[in-house]
Amino acid sequence: MELAGAGAPEALVKRILQAEPNLPVPVPIQELCARLGILKIEDLDTDAFEGGLATDAKRSEGTILAKPGGEPRRRFTIAHELGHFLMAHHVPDQPGRFLCKSSDLLRLTAKASDPRQRREVEANRFATLMLMPPHRLRAAMADCREPDLQHVLGLAREFAVGKEVAARVYVQYHPERIAIVVAGKGRVQRCYRSLSFPDVTCGVGSPIPTGSLYHSTPHRPNTASGIAARSPDLWIDVKRDLRVPSLTEQVYLQQNGFAMILLRLEPVPEESAAERRLDEGWRYRFHSGRR
Repeated sequence: MELAGAGAPEALVKRILQAEPNLPVPVPIQELCARLGILKIEDLDTDAFEGGLATDAKRSEGTILAKPGGEPRRRFTIAHELGHFLMAHHVPDQPGRFLCKSSDLLRLTAKASDPRQRREVEANRFATLMLMPPHRLRAAMADCREPDLQHVLGLAREFAVGKEVAARVYVQYHPERIAIVVAGKGRVQRCYRSLSFPDVTCGVGSPIPTGSLYHSTPHRPNTASGIAARSPDLWIDVKRDLRVPSLTEQVYLQQNGFAMILLRLEPVPEESAAERRLDEGWRYRFHSGRR
């Protein structure tokens, strides 16, 4: 497979998919590794790292190391390390050896001044695109018009990826204004937002707001809840004197204490001429001191 000159994750995946137009889903990532110069995939027996890559100076062959565990998580680790192997501009911290922590496999942004962070972000982009090829993802999401965590769970099963990987992609490509909050032990761990969704005011480490659906009723583990309306100011900064959008929540509780919370902002209804005149009159009376 000729990959020379395709250094960016997107270009690499495009070249691979052109060479393998009938690649099945779930993508057989270990077989693909074998065709791309990976000699073997071995277990990584340490709690300090999630994955690793040992390779020669010319990057002509390599061995991927992946922590044993859940198959979706291990598949993403293998794809991540394959990305390091294929991107020649990825220079390891130690000669011929990459070692990646769990936090590296979650990284989506990087400081411009930190080449290591940039490498990890690129390897994650490669892994996501390779395991969830865009043309197959578009087809899978064609019927996902109304936001629902059931769609996230379906994508995770279809592409054999972790639920959080599926959630990130779902938020990125869904046309609605949505966000998915990942919670652990009642606190915000991570948050993924569509470009049109405003900043979530609950930062990492903050407790899930008391008024959230997360706290309202006992949830069955591994079952997505119903969708319910909630006050938008639980999650976003609602400006005064502006029409307030409506917000809905849905919760998926996992057995390990983690949960996903889907937030959706509905479009603000257009203000009628009569409402606008009434509102403007109220503002005038308020600021002029008249009753």
